[in-house]
Amino acid sequence: MPSSTSSSDPGSAPKGIVEREGALPAGLRLTASDRPGQAQPVPTRDVPAQPWGRIALGVLAALVVGGIALEVNARERIGLHAGDLDNSEISWSNEKIRAAGAPVAIVGDSRILFDTDLDRFEALTGVRPIQLAIHGTSALTLLEDMADDKDFNGLLIVGLADTMFFQPFDGYGGYVKKWHEFRAPYRVVSNEIDHMLQRHLAFLDSNYRLSVLAHRLDDDFRPGVEGPKDDIWKLQEVGEHRATYLWDRVEYDPAWRARTRWAWKGFKDPFPYTPDLIAKGHARAKAAVDKIRTRGGDVIFVRPPSAPELRVNEEAQVPKAKGWDVILRNTESAGIHIDDLPGAKDLPLPEFSHLGRKCATVFTDIYVRKLTELTPRLQLRADAPPPLTKDYCVPTT
Repeated sequence: MPSSTSSSDPGSAPKGIVEREGALPAGLRLTASDRPGQAQPVPTRDVPAQPWGRIALGVLAALVVGGIALEVNARERIGLHAGDLDNSEISWSNEKIRAAGAPVAIVGDSRILFDTDLDRFEALTGVRPIQLAIHGTSALTLLEDMADDKDFNGLLIVGLADTMFFQPFDGYGGYVKKWHEFRAPYRVVSNEIDHMLQRHLAFLDSNYRLSVLAHRLDDDFRPGVEGPKDDIWKLQEVGEHRATYLWDRVEYDPAWRARTRWAWKGFKDPFPYTPDLIAKGHARAKAAVDKIRTRGGDVIFVRPPSAPELRVNEEAQVPKAKGWDVILRNTESAGIHIDDLPGAKDLPLPEFSHLGRKCATVFTDIYVRKLTELTPRLQLRADAPPPLTKDYCVPTT
């Protein structure tokens, strides 16, 4: 029976309406009443003719211009550089895998991370160490992780900041205890794509994502709660295989340098370093070193520099005689302390805790030469470059 609102008889259809969908005059909509027997289909409308090619070119041009503007802003105004790679848990896990069977690996906090020039290390010894140090992390946590790695039997260089080594928590690098969770294929592929783009584009720096910048617009949270001002903002640049350096803006921008110094809060930790806490740290360190040596590896400790403004508080909480000296004695390990390196003691630390990039090369040159005297696992190459001095990184007046 014909519908009361429309008819299957072409002769009864409204003028200009035909039965076959898609054959409507341009711009005329076909509704449900024109299609009897169908369960309320979505009305359709013809797509009007448009200059789609020119529209696509316009969108592409806008994207290119916008991308160029972002890149120019990132490089010229912010001081970012292409090739600065995000240092994620996945990046660390990549190096963890490479550490299996490696002759030398480095663990510790951000000081040994920032202050070791992997290129200089390799130029001096012919060996490129695996960089496993993590900022804001106890070197003890990473030492224990390597002790549990049955595939590592090389030389482990443990860089430490006295207070951070004995702190009662892991720090940012607590993820090392579950690093296999970051090996999902989609995570690894995503990380590789991210790095591929960052090798060419500076504005992709994760420290300058919109969500991060929006968070920093808040002056502070409620009193007594740490907010954006207490965060450590961009501080580092990361190259291939986690080769890490202090961001050069920290050196040349007084305002950025000042806020970074303020964020350290003088290394005045809010919890007490009791004799019991320090003793537990020593026991854990000895157990870890013994594990590594049992399977043929070895451990050497390195204490990078910190400025007097921080060192005074570090020494007050964990004196060298109760921390560093006991570590070496209990573990029967060799060690290189900044106090024992006259050529590196007066290197400038822009924000009190880390060396600038060129001075990190000087420190690396000095402490690696010392390493070759302390262990037969490393030897100075016959064609090693000549020694560096402070003049390499400090302008002469």
